[in-house]
Amino acid sequence: MKKSVTFITFLFSLTGYAQTSEVQKLNLNFEQNEKGYPLRWESFGSSDYRVYMDSVTVKQGKYSLAIENTTDKSDYKALGINLPHNYTGKSIRLSGYIKTENVTDGYAGLWMRIDPQQAFDNMSNKGIKGTTDWKQYEISLPLTPGETKNIAIGGLLAGKGKMWLDDLQVSIDGKDLDSKDLEIYQRKILPAEKDKEFDGGSNIVSINLKSETINKLELLGRIWGFLKYHHPEIAKGNYNWDYELFRILPAYLQAKNSGERNKVLIGWIEKYGKLPSCENCKPTRSDAVLKPDLAWIDHFGFSASLKSLLKEVYNNRNQGENYYIGLHRYVANPEFKNENPYPGKTYPDSGFRLLALYRYWNMIEYFFPYKHQTDKKWNTILKEYIPPFINAKNELEYELAALQIIGEVKDTHANLWEGGDKIAELRGSNYAPFKAEFVEGKLVVTDYYNPEHTTLKIGDIITHINGKAIESIVDSLKSYYPASNEAAMLRNISGDLLRSAQKNLTLKYISEKQNKQQEIALFDKKQLNMYFWYRVNEGEKCFKMLKGNIGYITLANITEMDIPEIKKLFKDTKGIIIDIRNYPSIFVPFALGSYFVTEPTSFAKFTQGNLDNPGEFTFKEGDIIQSDEYRYKGKLVVLVNEKSQSQAEYTAMAFRAAKNTTIVGSMTAGADGNVSTILLPGGLSTMISGIGVYYPNGTETQRIGIVPDVTVKPTIEGVKNGKDEVLEKAIEIIGQ
Repeated sequence: MKKSVTFITFLFSLTGYAQTSEVQKLNLNFEQNEKGYPLRWESFGSSDYRVYMDSVTVKQGKYSLAIENTTDKSDYKALGINLPHNYTGKSIRLSGYIKTENVTDGYAGLWMRIDPQQAFDNMSNKGIKGTTDWKQYEISLPLTPGETKNIAIGGLLAGKGKMWLDDLQVSIDGKDLDSKDLEIYQRKILPAEKDKEFDGGSNIVSINLKSETINKLELLGRIWGFLKYHHPEIAKGNYNWDYELFRILPAYLQAKNSGERNKVLIGWIEKYGKLPSCENCKPTRSDAVLKPDLAWIDHFGFSASLKSLLKEVYNNRNQGENYYIGLHRYVANPEFKNENPYPGKTYPDSGFRLLALYRYWNMIEYFFPYKHQTDKKWNTILKEYIPPFINAKNELEYELAALQIIGEVKDTHANLWEGGDKIAELRGSNYAPFKAEFVEGKLVVTDYYNPEHTTLKIGDIITHINGKAIESIVDSLKSYYPASNEAAMLRNISGDLLRSAQKNLTLKYISEKQNKQQEIALFDKKQLNMYFWYRVNEGEKCFKMLKGNIGYITLANITEMDIPEIKKLFKDTKGIIIDIRNYPSIFVPFALGSYFVTEPTSFAKFTQGNLDNPGEFTFKEGDIIQSDEYRYKGKLVVLVNEKSQSQAEYTAMAFRAAKNTTIVGSMTAGADGNVSTILLPGGLSTMISGIGVYYPNGTETQRIGIVPDVTVKPTIEGVKNGKDEVLEKAIEIIGQ
């Protein structure tokens, strides 16, 4: 199964260098070692892998670095080091020699990351498999010196087998690290970064949540976020805005009435200076898809002076560069910059928990392109979540509060992707030896991980777990499984229903129309041949011919080299079926989409936020598929379901643009658009869909997903008999 290896955070310390050469300092040739391990390098990933120096298999010098999977289970292991400087230049290149032995179920490769969240490449789409001799490989990333804080490099092995790494080299615009012409970029340290006053804690030990206090905290959260994204002095990085919250909180909470409250707020805002007149601050565009909502300024009982001050900030708001927010290059989804996740505070104090709520709510308020699609009005969410965040008694309750508000955005991209240790501990690390999914509204056994460990059969219907009905369990879990729609939510919940911290579960189930009960054993996932949403058989081609002169393609393991062969092989077929009930292994909307259109064809348009007017989203020009010399003349049928998410949905949109396309299947995950990462106190990490993705006619895809032309869902009887009813319908359509 293809491995996707990502490194969310990655900071190493580089100390104790004795040499003067930068290349020697980094030990790029692995000649410096101690007790069989390369000096100054660090490893991370599964403990099932060995990392050691090899003096027998080398490319140059006395040693190479070896990474070896010592089990028959698949995971990953990576080796990495930080570069000692930031560099002036256009691009950075990492090269190195790699040799492999029996690499399967994954790949070997180099990796490089530019932080914070600037660029990343781990060769996931061009990794090395099988057994190969020494060969030099390289990856390159664009440099943004003024925005870069750290550059990390290394090598990795995902899956089974063994790899050797040797003779790494790093260059900037063709100049190696020891070149006299190489310029080191000296980044200016801004006042916001120098402010360390509250590193040890917010000094807000507890907050007595009376009704009037909740109202006051809601108001403060709105003003704090408004100033963060509008005030020019804050945008310059002159203030650590997290810590400015902790400075104002004590006096604000002590205010006994609205008059004192307003006085505190006016003094707070005036502290940051009088604003120069903004000549370029344009009003919100009349054609904006989403518009800033600042009506609260007039509806919270502010004094005339406070209202005037807030409106003055808006009318003279920051334009251009902002310390806390940017747009990612090319795609223009929001980049939430300089947000400290405070990873050492796994159970943050009351002030930091309030900060987490304020930070998240305002990011969604001003920069989420689908804010209008939430079930509840986003205006109500800030006040609702003040008690859960403030009253969280421990790390688990804090994580659960964060997970619940993340669920309110109704985005399948949004989840607690990092930092949910206590939730993971609660859910457990032991799993059933089979896969169960929702089919016809029932939890059904659909596949085996390890059939030798169970007597349940494919098609058996599980009705109860430990005496609780499946419907009741699902109802109790819904708010903790963020998703755009019910199909994606049930997909995610199904993966955890047969998971526990215990070693056993008692199941009631229906098998061959008989009610049965059985205690089943659970296993650590390392003991099982588990896969995530779908199975990919290692070594299988992504395309094949079906009966009736029909071509079949799955995008789960397609490679760039497959596309020319597919176009040539399938040109005279009666029809082609493209299966996207998976996540495409490479990006194919244009390379493969061009095969099916006869002229340049638009298939999507986007909305993006406006940093100069936070909360405003407008349409921008969409993507167009160009037709190539190969023009397919047969029918195209595209298969989708709830496992089709994000890039898979965007790809289906591209194929739908062809005139002879039929989409077959069921509701997709409803989460389109490039993702933006959000970091929260306590080391928590989540994401959102960062741009709005629409069809050219303005029809939305978020939450709705790709609506099939022909709806076909698996049936329990079909699962029991090993049928793929969606594929069968596609074959039928082509045969008509």
